[in-house]
Amino acid sequence: MDHQNVERLVRELLIEIGEDPGREGLVKTPARMATALEFLTSGYRADVPGLINGAIFTQKTNNMVIARDIAVYSLCEHHLLPFFGRCHIGYIADGKIFGISKLARLTDMYARRLQIQERLTEQIAHAIMDGIDAEGVGVVIEAQHLCMMMRGVAKQNSMMTTSSVLGSFHDDVSTRSEFLTLISRPRP
Repeated sequence: MDHQNVERLVRELLIEIGEDPGREGLVKTPARMATALEFLTSGYRADVPGLINGAIFTQKTNNMVIARDIAVYSLCEHHLLPFFGRCHIGYIADGKIFGISKLARLTDMYARRLQIQERLTEQIAHAIMDGIDAEGVGVVIEAQHLCMMMRGVAKQNSMMTTSSVLGSFHDDVSTRSEFLTLISRPRP
């Protein structure tokens, strides 16, 4: 990302909305915004193999593995406003497992792109399924969208829930039900 170009564009945007980019509170805003955008879109500069970095391990198990309440922060591609919430991931291994932190890292990688929640949910599920040839995968994201809360319909208490279920999570009602029950349990 070209920081100088982004800074120039932010200065122009400030002028367009009627602000003075030379006033004290805004002088460093273009540079700060360029740095923030570089971080918030860092998912474009990452890929699954590099992120996993060999952290796939052989394990004879076919039990469900769940990581829940993974914090998610992303930018809506329609308005460039944040959406945020929680991601719950479950999978049934078929001889290979991920290092557990990789589930959170995969979530962050896809979330740090301009997104819609539906695609984000599917991308995470497919990356896990393809990465370890899992028997099945379930991903549920619950998020609040500032584009719906701050503007438009202005519904502050709205929550969007999306799910992607693959393999046995899709084909077997009891597997899907076990996953949904486990992620719905109150935290200790």
